[in-house]
Formats: sequence, C-alpha cells, structure tokens
Amino acid sequence: MKRQKPSGAQYKNRRKEEEEKRAKVKDSLLKYLGPSAASVDKEPPCTSAVPASSDLEPHEGTSEQQAAHPDEMTTDSTLPLTTVSVCSGPEPLQGTSEQPAASHPDCTTDSTHTLFSDAAKTDDPLPTDPADCPSHLTDTMRTEFVRRGPYQITPDFIFPRRDDGRSCHHQYFSRTLVNRERIKRSWVTYSKKKNSLFCFCCQLLSPKQINLTNAGLSDWKNASAALTSHENSPEHLNNLASWKELAVRLKQGTTIDKQEQALLEAEKSRWRAVLTRLVAIVQSLAGRNMALRGKTEILHSPSNGNFLKEVELLAQFDPVMKDHIHKIKSQTSHHSYLGKTIQNELIECISGKILSTIVQEIKKCKYFSLILDCTPDVSHTEQLSVVIRIVTLEEDPQIKEHFMGFLVAEESTGESLSALILKRLEELQIAFDDCRGQSYDNGANMRGKNKGVQARLLQLNPRALFVPCGAHTFNLVIADAAKSSKDAISFFGIVQKLYCLFSASTQRWAILKKHVNLSLKMWSETRWESRVKAVEPLRYEAAAVREALLEVRNQAKDPIIRIEAQSLADEVGSFRFSLCTVVWYDMLSQIQQVSKVLQSQTMQVDVAVSLLKKTEKALKSYRATGFVAAQTSAKDMCEDMNVDAILVQKRLKSTKRHFSYESPDEPLRNALQNLEVTFFNVVVDAAVSAQKERFTTLEHVQDKFGILYNFPDLPHQELMKQAEALAHTLSHGGQSDLDGKELAQELENVPDLPSKSMTTLELLKFIHTKQLTEIYPNLCIALRISATLPVTVASAERSFSKLKLLKTYLRSTMAQERLSGLAVISINHEVGGQISYDDVIDDFAARKARRIAL
Repeated sequence: MKRQKPSGAQYKNRRKEEEEKRAKVKDSLLKYLGPSAASVDKEPPCTSAVPASSDLEPHEGTSEQQAAHPDEMTTDSTLPLTTVSVCSGPEPLQGTSEQPAASHPDCTTDSTHTLFSDAAKTDDPLPTDPADCPSHLTDTMRTEFVRRGPYQITPDFIFPRRDDGRSCHHQYFSRTLVNRERIKRSWVTYSKKKNSLFCFCCQLLSPKQINLTNAGLSDWKNASAALTSHENSPEHLNNLASWKELAVRLKQGTTIDKQEQALLEAEKSRWRAVLTRLVAIVQSLAGRNMALRGKTEILHSPSNGNFLKEVELLAQFDPVMKDHIHKIKSQTSHHSYLGKTIQNELIECISGKILSTIVQEIKKCKYFSLILDCTPDVSHTEQLSVVIRIVTLEEDPQIKEHFMGFLVAEESTGESLSALILKRLEELQIAFDDCRGQSYDNGANMRGKNKGVQARLLQLNPRALFVPCGAHTFNLVIADAAKSSKDAISFFGIVQKLYCLFSASTQRWAILKKHVNLSLKMWSETRWESRVKAVEPLRYEAAAVREALLEVRNQAKDPIIRIEAQSLADEVGSFRFSLCTVVWYDMLSQIQQVSKVLQSQTMQVDVAVSLLKKTEKALKSYRATGFVAAQTSAKDMCEDMNVDAILVQKRLKSTKRHFSYESPDEPLRNALQNLEVTFFNVVVDAAVSAQKERFTTLEHVQDKFGILYNFPDLPHQELMKQAEALAHTLSHGGQSDLDGKELAQELENVPDLPSKSMTTLELLKFIHTKQLTEIYPNLCIALRISATLPVTVASAERSFSKLKLLKTYLRSTMAQERLSGLAVISINHEVGGQISYDDVIDDFAARKARRIAL
C-alpha cells in the first residue's frame, strides 16, 4: 500500500529546502525599506560630544562595510533612510538622519551607520592595489577607477626577487617598436601585494577570467611573450579603446551623468582645499617644534591642542575652513579629518615627500658620506641620528648635510648599528656603494678597528673612508691636558665649587649678580672647550667674585656656608689661582675658536688640517713665552683684589731613600719655577702631544687627497705617483671613480688659479664657473669626493637639540614614526618649503582607500 504520511527523512529534506529558500530571499527587501523602529531603538543613544578624531579610516571586518552614501542610494529608493547614531568608531559614511544624535555644541561629527542590503557593499572605499580589485564592479566603481587611473610605480622602484632569482623589470611597462622607439604600456599595473602584473582596462571591462585580470601575471620567464600576446588580442584592444574614451569624456565632462560628475568634482575640490590648509598647519607647527595635540580633541575646547586651535583661528578668516567647521558642527558632514590618526598620516606624507626630494638630490649627486651619532631621549630610548653629506652638482656647487631621521638603536654594538644604518639606506633606496666617507664620535663601538661601525662598513665598501669627529677629538685633547697635572684638576674643582655655592641659594645668587656682570657657569663634563665660559668671569672679574664671597661670608647664618665662602675667597685671592686662571683661559679660548670653526657645515678636510697645524704652532709658541705673560696678567688681577702677588711654596714631601737607589732629582725650591714645570709645561706639552696623536687618522685621509692641494709644486713623476695612489684608493671590486693617468694630465694642464691656497670647494667652484667640467672630468670627481668627506658630527649633535624640543616630558609617549617625521620637517625646513601641497595630498589619497574623493 502507498504510504500516505511522509517519512521522517522526507520531512527533514522538505524542511531543509524551505530553509534554503528563506535564506535566498532573506533581507531582499531592505534595499527598498529601512529598518524598523524597534531595531533602531535597540542601539545605544549618544550621550556625549563626539571628538574631532572620528575621522579614522575603516578597517576590514567592521560593520561599516554595510554602510552606504545617501546620495548614491537615492537612485535605488525614494524612501527616507533611518540612521543609528554612535559616538565613536571608524570614519563613517555620510547619511541622512531624521533626528540628530548629539546636540552638544562641541560635537564635531556624528559617526552614522546606515543599514542596507548586501548590494550596498560596493560603496566601500576602493582599493589601491590591483590585486584587491573586487570581482563584481558597478558603474560607479568603474568610473572612480578610471578617474584615478592605473597604479604607477616609480622609476627607481626595486622589484623583489623570488627564490629562483627572477623578478619583474621596468621594461615590461613599455613596448619597443621596430624603429627602436619605446611606447609606454599605460594599461600595465603592478601589484606589490602579489608581486604580479595586471591589465587595468581588461580588469575593469572584460568579463573573462585570465591571469592578467584575476591572479596576475607572475611568470617572469615568459612575461614578455604573454604581454605581447595579450596586447594584440582584439578583446584587449576594444577594452583599451573603451577605457581611453571614458577617461577623455570624464576629463572633458561630456559623460551622460555630467551633472553628477560636476558635483563630485566640486566636492573633491572642496576636500583638497581643506586638506591643503591642514597640511600647511601641520607643517607650520612641526617647523616650530610645537605640540599638535592637547588633552581633548573637541573643537572649541580650551585644551584641545595647537592643531585644533589653528583650525579654529583659520576658520574665523578663511571661508573654506569656516564652511568645513560649519558642516561638522551641523552634522551635515561626518568626516572631519581633524583627529590624531589623520595628523600622523599627514606628518608621514610631508616627511616622506621631504625625504623623497632629498633622496633624489643624493642620487643626482651620486657620492655621499654618512654622519651618525647616538643619544638617549627622555623616555630612555637610544636614538640614532642619521645625516647624509653631499656636494650638489650645480653651477655653484654647495656642501649640504641632510637629516634623514631618527632610528631606535636597541643595541649599541658595532654590528647592530651597522646593520641598522644599512637597512635604513636600503629602505631609502640609496646605494651604499656610492658612500665615500663616514664620520662618528670617538666611541669604541663606532671607531673600533676590528668590530666598530667604521670597520664593518669598510669591509663592505673600502672607499667609505673614516674621518673621526674633530670636535670630539679636541675635547679629548683638552681632557688629556687637564688630567696631566694636579694643579689643573684642583683648579676646575674650585670653579665648580664656586658655581655650586652661589647657585644653591637665590639670595647668594642675587649677591653675585650685584657684584659681577658675567655670571658664573657650570662647566660641562663632555665639552671641555665650553669651559672657557666658566673661566671667563674669574679671568676678568675675579675681584668682584671675591667681594661677593666675602659678603656671603658676612651674611650667611650657616657656619658651614661661612667657612666655605671664606675658604673660596682665600683661594680666589691667591696668586697661584690667578696664574692658573690666566693660563687656562688663554688655552681654552684659542682651542674653542678652532673647535667652533670645525663644526661648520662646509668644513673640509684640507681646511681642518690647516687649522690644526696652526693650533699646534700656536701652542708651541705659547709654551715658550706664555708663562711670563701669564705672570704679568696674574699680578694685575692680584692688584685689583688688593692682595699680594706672592706664590706660597707648598711643603715638599720627603721620601725614604734606599742604599741601592740612585740619587734623586734635586727638588725645585723656587715656587714659581716649580709651578711652571709641574703645571704649565706639563699641561701645554700634554695638549700638543695629544693633538698629534689623536688627529693622525685625519692627516692620513688628507695625505690621500694631498695631490689636490699641492699639485702646482709637484714634479711630473711625483704627480703621476700620487694620482695613481688616489685612483687606487677610490677603486674596489674592479670599479674605479677616476683614472689616475688622466687625472695627472688634467692637473698638469690646469689654468692659472686666482690663488695657490684655494680649498677643494673653491677649486671646484672655479672649474664650474669657467665651465671647464668637460675638460677636467677626473679632477672634478676627485674634488667632489674630497669635499664630501665630513670632518665633524656637529649636524647630528644639532639634531639632538631638536629631539629635546620635540620629545619632552609631557610628550614622552610619542610614537617613533611621529617623532622622526616631525624632526625631518623641523630640521629640513628649507626642503619642506619646496614641496607641493598637491603632491602631499596625492600621496595622502594613494596610501589607502578613502571614503571621500581626493
């Protein structure tokens, strides 16, 4: 008999079919009808003002993928859209709302989420990488893609290599004709995400699924044949013609929806005008080392930071910014672009354009030198400052030193620092093979002969000559001289005691200011030449300092202070202290002048060696006659203080003599002669010997380029020998920067110079001024390399001053990328004034998908 009631399996299958049907038609009416009021009431209401930082870009997987722009939805439905207001979240899409979600006067934006059907997902921001192009494209998406054009890589982009050693090449982006002319393939676009090539027009217009539209072409062995075959196919030619026609129509405004396109262009122009002003504000604040953010990010709040205050001030006089602020406050626009995330992106874009301009100049000049130095910041993070020195190829060559940013040095070893700088050069796409010089301080991890940074870089590039910092070396010279005598050590101890006594109390400091015009200074532990500022008040106002000490002694109630003031007054009034003051001031003032000149950005090796020789000669001359002159000056100081210029002889120590020992030296009974031998001669001799020893490396580098300074006086054989030696120094791996024989011939034929004592930069300018570069190419290259060599790391030291202004105690949690970007903008302000705002905005728009048209 036939079964009348279905079985359990039949019931199960029927229930499954019904569920599948319901799933297919689920939410199919939502594109015609909005959500019910009940679903709206389930959302939490907005109870606080929305900060101006609600301009964060959307992330994948968020609920905003179901949001849509109301202007685009009006073509699908004429019913009003009900919105749900929230107070935070990523950058929302603009929508219409029957009732505002927030009525706070400082509410700058309202992140509105509109619930639509799955078809509305096509309104999400369009990707920039061709590999992320959606498989289903609407007309709106195609129009936007055509308007933006295919993604183009820069000519200096380095394509990654696969395991088999093959990679993409720039030749794939052009086509060679029979007559050897090259035509650009504008339809070829590269995906960094998949390391493959795509066809832009076929990806937009072709329904077929091929490698150039789906997975991408990555068969580099047969890439040329595949591209040639594809570009000759009829379908590709039709798609290419359609793409070009649409692009021309969009440019001329002759499309069917030209009114809508005109509105989009007007909105695009408005946003670009707003971003132009925001970029100018960021660049202005960063150039003055000012903080951008405050405690809050709400407009018209008293503590919202300098950035929003500048926006508010500009809105009072500028109609574009005034309209932008009005749209935010009236909630007609839900994109403020005033938050911290957009600030970081703008800082990154501006600093990136500045670095890109500098890198282009470095590549144009070819040769460069590295200047590195490290320092801890306020958050106890070791910051590595990177500076690159070049000689520009202009009609008037100039030496420039560009700051390239701060790097976090997790380890201070030579291996870690060398790997860090090489990685940074690779990121900037600067070839280390073109490095011809490196300059660091005198730390063991930097200048070590075996494991230092300079040794490791020399192994990779022997032409990167190491030049130690001249300013640091001078500090060590003075430090060696000061430690060679007991009287010198005790002298600086007394100077420090004087400063500590007066600076520990405001009353005592007021007494000091009443008597002296030059206030006492605290001497530095590292910069010895700066101690001349601490010695100067004692050299010219010793009597006033002594009077201040006596007044402190009379007014002080603390017996310890009274005793210390009396002791220091006696010491300052002694002839021994006056004599030491005169000697140290004469030496420090002379060395400080040379040290300041060495810190110049345009200092060259030949000029530095000449200054060092003059300093050594001056010290030797001072040793012969300086002590007699110092006695005269010290006696004048004693007369001003009304004390006797008498040098008290210290008690001579007697040592036990053994029978087998030789007879001891006869001790000097004359106190003045004893001070000359044990203090003056020892200090000056130590300074002269330390200078000879510590500047040996700099003199060796100068000797390698000595032919460029004294070639008029060299005979033919010696000229040929030194030219070949210089060519050998600048050769590595079968490559050489110049030809030695040709260099010797060019030097012999150099015309009469205005002066025989011309520096390398002056000689290079002379050749460029006379337009003789074609006649003396090897000489120009040698002069450029010589002028490129750095002498000091003063530029890196100056960047630390900016670091202290940018990363303060209140800004100690600043991210490294933001810190480095602000420092690049602040230090390279001259280059920053040359960049275009339009280029910055284009880079800002191309970094990722935006919900507004730029």
